[in-house]
Amino acid sequence: MRTDHPLTATVVVPTYNRADLLAATLTSLVAQDLAADRFEVVVCDDGSTDGTPDVVADFATRLRMRYLYQEDDGYRVAAARNAGITAAAGDICVFVDCGVVLTSGAVRAHLEAHERTDGPAAVIGYVHGFEQDDDDAERLRAETDLADVDATVADFAARGVWPDMRERSYTRYADELAGLPAPWVLYWTCNVSASTAQLREVGLFDEAFRSWGGEDIDLAYRLFTAGATFVLARAATALHLPHPKRYAEREEGAIANYRYMADKYRSPIVDLLTELPPLDLRELNDEVVGRGLAVATR
Repeated sequence: MRTDHPLTATVVVPTYNRADLLAATLTSLVAQDLAADRFEVVVCDDGSTDGTPDVVADFATRLRMRYLYQEDDGYRVAAARNAGITAAAGDICVFVDCGVVLTSGAVRAHLEAHERTDGPAAVIGYVHGFEQDDDDAERLRAETDLADVDATVADFAARGVWPDMRERSYTRYADELAGLPAPWVLYWTCNVSASTAQLREVGLFDEAFRSWGGEDIDLAYRLFTAGATFVLARAATALHLPHPKRYAEREEGAIANYRYMADKYRSPIVDLLTELPPLDLRELNDEVVGRGLAVATR
């Protein structure tokens, strides 16, 4: 995105009853090495009943921040993020999940990736420690120093531990995502960014997603068909803090969401998401090529 002014960012952080994790995320945003006038933070609360407002108030003097609250009406993370996009003043929206802590240069790296790209970009940041389950949560927690996220991440990278779970895809494609037929399947909103203008043009997140899974790649599919270039920005690095989760308990809802996507788009590539047993999203691009579906239309 070539502009005549330095790009600015709105960091959109959805949350629900995770005050402690939110505090860790906001602490990492305070430590960003980007000038304060180049980014803002919008916390989008999906109806928390814990101490979330107190956490936000505690950071109000340390960040350019707004707090948006919506009543609890079930799982509405898409609506929460949409409130952030609608309110955003930045050229770029950076989506960071609650409980993800950024290295000090992460927001700057997102902006630099957009500045290097001709036209709109969909930027994927790197996320250490992100796994589908929390089997190794205690060990990861023991090896994480929240007082020095940069040093922790540098240590993990040097030792080759706790890589982004998409690393095998990145390595297979030599970090070049732009030529893939379906790069959108790797766009997971724990740490990604896109042009605010293009997000609004493609219709924001689809609020029909009312259970976990799929709302991020659904948005990414529309960014892709609208011409966004998908970019991996390893320097936009983060660490996913461990917290209780079990993919198997959420898989049924995700499969239903993928069926919804298939019905909506009627695309042979999107249809692959509905196969049983489910395809690993990290393998989908190889499946597309192997089945002769590699020519994608925008």
